[in-house]
Amino acid sequence: MIMAVNIATVFAGLTGVVLVLMGARAMWAPQAATGFGIPDTPTDDPAFRAWLMVKAVRDMACGALILVVVADEASHLLGWFMLIATGVPVGDALIVLRSKGSKAAVWGIHGATALLMLVIAVLLLIG
Repeated sequence: MIMAVNIATVFAGLTGVVLVLMGARAMWAPQAATGFGIPDTPTDDPAFRAWLMVKAVRDMACGALILVVVADEASHLLGWFMLIATGVPVGDALIVLRSKGSKAAVWGIHGATALLMLVIAVLLLIG
């Protein structure tokens, strides 16, 4: 079981790094938001770009928080955090679905992310 916890911790750390990088990318290349799955994303609109900055800061903060908990080696706490944070990609999937976005984005990006985070959480919590 220790190996499963170690693997889950590595994947949680990678999730944290990816979140920080996604947030940074959204700040410096807002046109990347079109890959989120919502059709007709107005990345040239200054007001929309401001909202992207809000999301970017939150992505980076959540990623950094994951990395702090990973560094503290608090696997049980990390498991609870990942379980609760699984709601974010589930919510993202529902938003894209409601916006009549790409099913590939709903399931391939957001759904797969939620599943990965759920598996990480379960492994950490039972380990």
